[in-house]
Amino acid sequence: MDEIAALVDRAEIADVVTAVFDTADAKNWPVCQELFADEVAVDFTSLNGGEPATVTSAQLVAGWDTGLHAKKQSFHTVSNLAVTVDGAEAGVTTKGYAYNLLDADLGGGIWEVWGVYHLRLVRQAEGWKVTALTFEAWHTRGDEAVRTHRLPA
Repeated sequence: MDEIAALVDRAEIADVVTAVFDTADAKNWPVCQELFADEVAVDFTSLNGGEPATVTSAQLVAGWDTGLHAKKQSFHTVSNLAVTVDGAEAGVTTKGYAYNLLDADLGGGIWEVWGVYHLRLVRQAEGWKVTALTFEAWHTRGDEAVRTHRLPA
């Protein structure tokens, strides 16, 4: 692969990674789901306990839609992206910060987290898709009830 193609791959991969978080914060769930492969290996055990799982992209995004509902603002930022590309597969490690802010009419409150994301991507006909997402929480601060708040069904 020539140097220009390698740089283009790295830029496209970085764009997908940042778009995952930007679309989640914008609650643009259809576009968010398109950034993932049909099946995604996820590991949020550092926050939620349990076990890593493989879910469909629809299940993953539906869970985010429930957890990051219309009365909860979120802000995610990633930095220091370390991208490795091996043919049609890629890996990204990036530092991350996020907050969740619950609307005042639900009691308000804020919850924050700092940590590291590990993502795996694969090149498909439509472009790079996320196939795995792990978050290692390093530190949290604030009201855990804000993070876990769900609207009544």
